[in-house]
Amino acid sequence: MKSFKESMLKLIIETSTNLPGDVRRAIARGKEKEDKGTRAALSLTTISKNVKMAEDTEAPICQDTGMPTFEIHVPVGVNQIEMKKDIEWAIAEATRLGKLRPNSVDSLTGENSGNNLGPETPVIHFEQWEKDEIDVRLILKGGGCENKNIQYSLPMEIEGLGRAGRDLDGIRKCILHSVYQAQGQGCSAGFIGVGIGGDRTTSYHHAKKQLLRHLDDVNPVPELAQLEEYILDKANDLGIGTMGFGGNTTLLGCKIGAINRLPASFFVSVAYNCWAFRRLGVILDKENGEIKEWLYKDGLIDLDQKEETPEGLDSIKATREVVLQTPLTEEQVRNLRVGDVVIINGPIYTGRDALHKYLMDHDAPVDLNGAVIYHCGPVMLKDKNGKWQVKAAGPTTSIREEPYQGDVMKKFGIRAVIGKGGMGAKTLAALKEHGGVYLNAIGGAAQYYAECITNVDGVDFLEFGVPEAMWHLRVKNFAAIVTMDSHGNSLHADVEKSSLEKLAQFKEPVFK
Repeated sequence: MKSFKESMLKLIIETSTNLPGDVRRAIARGKEKEDKGTRAALSLTTISKNVKMAEDTEAPICQDTGMPTFEIHVPVGVNQIEMKKDIEWAIAEATRLGKLRPNSVDSLTGENSGNNLGPETPVIHFEQWEKDEIDVRLILKGGGCENKNIQYSLPMEIEGLGRAGRDLDGIRKCILHSVYQAQGQGCSAGFIGVGIGGDRTTSYHHAKKQLLRHLDDVNPVPELAQLEEYILDKANDLGIGTMGFGGNTTLLGCKIGAINRLPASFFVSVAYNCWAFRRLGVILDKENGEIKEWLYKDGLIDLDQKEETPEGLDSIKATREVVLQTPLTEEQVRNLRVGDVVIINGPIYTGRDALHKYLMDHDAPVDLNGAVIYHCGPVMLKDKNGKWQVKAAGPTTSIREEPYQGDVMKKFGIRAVIGKGGMGAKTLAALKEHGGVYLNAIGGAAQYYAECITNVDGVDFLEFGVPEAMWHLRVKNFAAIVTMDSHGNSLHADVEKSSLEKLAQFKEPVFK
């Protein structure tokens, strides 16, 4: 199949940079439900703009291009060994071109392979069928939403919902709780695939396979079709909203499947996917590997249409806009309150897991007094002159840094942290004691924020890998929302508390 490897490269690039039609329509429906001028509504507007920017520039929608996972059906006799080699070539080439971020890391040494190849990376599942064509489906599922996957073993007690048994009502409780526990950390509004039954491994695999279904299909099992409709309706009553800011749109899609299980086991597995639901597919000619048909591209719509309300985070009603030049002072930070929109100008520094762990026991390579740390693992490429260029730069999920963040801020005098999804009680206490602030950027909006970066001033710890390195960035008009302030207030804690109270209303049985 002389054209197979090029077809795979096209599929990878298109999946990373162009959101499917059914996903776009789901986001559009979510936008219609939100009250104009709220944090959630303006977040969805930013998301829509980011989708358009990525499509126009053929750049990654989100900087976390995830774990490439292929589900492939082939006719009998097709050489799967050669297909795997060609897919690996295409993955490495897409990484070299900046369409994928180098995400394959040795679990023991922490070394990044640099080309997205390694043991079990990418994930490739082959299955033979009797059709005379090749069907390849690809999903790019980022780490932030992958971390919010969850598996339940019934019967059990579920927070806020009480006892869940081995029946449809117990399954219902598991799925509702899965949406609650994700909050804004998985870049809501999101999509879920649910696998019922199997063993621990096949249950999760079946859940992820549900994400390959078309969002507009109807489940052939009447009970599951009813449950899908119920979950999609009631999950939005939890009030978690886009990015966990509160609002009417929390879940955009729900697909459920069931497989047989052992008598002693009853697993319910949920694969959570962020709004940047990147999955496409192709039908290929089995003789030459050329693309005959694209899948999931039907009904593409332009999400970035003119809004009735002004675009931009600065148009959120009932908030202040504060423009800040870095480095920041304690007085400036203590003047900020939850709900303020902050516009940042000047140098900031990226920092993720490897850097935070390092800084606990070592000095920083630069003066961080008054600095802003951005939880971000950008996609970076060197231009022909050897200068680094930012190709995608949205926020990563901040809660992973909870064990370190407060201590690192106090040790180095850091005044602000930018990320997504919020942080916990330890960081909130440190913000109050030290005089710090947490700023929530819009998760997945990698092109929107890359446009705010005017220069790459330098980089430290490149040996940690591109995502984990400490990038010195200069930004202009970088907008984010104060969601944790130095006065002990946390929007994330408030939304989590209120959504738990709303979750409890679904405690009573629904399905007999």
